[in-house]
Amino acid sequence: MVALPTPPTTPPDTSRKAQILREAAQLFARHGFHGVSIVELGAAVGISGPALYRHFSSKEALLARMLIGVSERLLAGGTALASQISQPAELLAALVDFQLDFSLREPELITVQDRDLANLPTEDRRQVRALQRAYVEIWVDALVRLRPGLSAEAARVVAHGVFGLLNSTPHSAPRAEPSQAAGLLRRMATAALTDPDLAS
Repeated sequence: MVALPTPPTTPPDTSRKAQILREAAQLFARHGFHGVSIVELGAAVGISGPALYRHFSSKEALLARMLIGVSERLLAGGTALASQISQPAELLAALVDFQLDFSLREPELITVQDRDLANLPTEDRRQVRALQRAYVEIWVDALVRLRPGLSAEAARVVAHGVFGLLNSTPHSAPRAEPSQAAGLLRRMATAALTDPDLAS
């Protein structure tokens, strides 16, 4: 079996700002945005609460960087795959693996996105939504090319349904072995995307 291209990877960011974002994602996922104080965030990374303001102007700014950042990463990865793979079935398979890898590695970001997006300032929330829509359209384009009888509107419904499935890892993955969860989610997502009845 030929390995599918994958988006280019970059070394993990080991800066203090990246450390704060990682710890904040864990804390926000467990306790909610409003359930975590600046003092608790600072303690998690070994600095005083007020010292966080050297890296982020506010807790809202930290949340914005977190959610905008993950949306940018997903769009960049999806765009890279679309530029490498011309066949829609192969592209969709690669997109499923890409999204699944993210959802298994960083389920806390899914939880924060679902629960705390509304806590972003309006302009930051609009930016996240715009990035997400652009990412969805990569999937929609591949689906419409794979199933010419499928409208773009129907393809968006399918794409969002598959996202819901793949992004169920905060609830499903802890109850299963990671490899088992990945295999099941991959098969179900692929079946939903390639079902010939979708075009009917």
